[in-house]
Amino acid sequence: MHAEDTTFMLQALEQARKGLGRTAPNPPVGAVIVKAGRIIGEGFHPAAGQPHAEIFALKSCKEDPKGATLYVTLEPCRHFGKTPPCTRAIIAAGLRRVVIATRDPNPIMAGKGRQELVDAGIEVVSGVCEDEARDLIRWYTHWMMHKRPFVMVKAAVTLDGRIAAAGGDSKWISSEASRKKVHVWRNEFDAVLVGIGTVIKDDPLLTCRIEGGRDPLRVIIDPELQIPAQALCLGERCLVFTTVRPEKRPDLAAGGTKVVHLDAPAQGTLDWKAILAHLGSLGLHSLMVEGGGRIYSSILKTDLFDQVRIFMAPKLLGGGMPMIDWGAPQRIDQALDLVLDEVEMIGGDVLVTAHREG
Repeated sequence: MHAEDTTFMLQALEQARKGLGRTAPNPPVGAVIVKAGRIIGEGFHPAAGQPHAEIFALKSCKEDPKGATLYVTLEPCRHFGKTPPCTRAIIAAGLRRVVIATRDPNPIMAGKGRQELVDAGIEVVSGVCEDEARDLIRWYTHWMMHKRPFVMVKAAVTLDGRIAAAGGDSKWISSEASRKKVHVWRNEFDAVLVGIGTVIKDDPLLTCRIEGGRDPLRVIIDPELQIPAQALCLGERCLVFTTVRPEKRPDLAAGGTKVVHLDAPAQGTLDWKAILAHLGSLGLHSLMVEGGGRIYSSILKTDLFDQVRIFMAPKLLGGGMPMIDWGAPQRIDQALDLVLDEVEMIGGDVLVTAHREG
């Protein structure tokens, strides 16, 4: 490994982050091409169906890349999909050296792209900034392993655990800085999910309101298909899960909303396994669950969520709507145990990030 390998791989990772939330079912990937110590080309994978990062980097080269080094955050592909193999383009360009951060977690592909480059006489170095690269594609890896999206539950609560006053008012529990953070997450997550109660009470847009951001898929849990025809979240980037046959609401399909029928569960909101399996079949890597209380109470009772991020505001309500309501547990050992990952201050709020055990 050369001394400058880490420096240039970090720049490739910066390129890859530009594709966060935009590449599913593909992972975000970045690439940098270096010749004589200078970057002569760089690129990232912007969306499924478009060329991969390596191809954009090669096309952007300011001079002939022959003899140069390619830094890429994920092992180059060697298969024909919606785009040709990147390995062939790398070999044809005459690159002398390829530095890879991490191998492809897809068991069908893992190691094969690297081997093809080695067989072509190219020097290949692997594992540079590997932890950072794996973290960048952690949602893709999760989807590859489980065929469902990584599920993050987001909530804003008072210090006494309330998500709204008794009359339903929740604007605003968290600070402006915390709310801006949520929009950053919406830009990165493939989908956001709320229940019909939140839609009826708040009529949210569920869009990303940061400069240069993109809107996630909006997912609504609506067992009885009560959603108002004028709801702001409806449209082509909206999917509604319901136990009612879609033909009962032709107005929704006419506006571009997709309605998915699921069988009614014996108890609970809807079948989370079926919901997440459907979202996984769409190639979605990540899902942010935004509420409300019935949704939180339901998903957190399963083993299907992966992470919680809770904004705790320095407020006490003394009553109102709890984040979760599981009846009246009699013992502390009935609590859901979480593993604390991080605690940070944002705009006067405390953001707690944790994951479930196991």
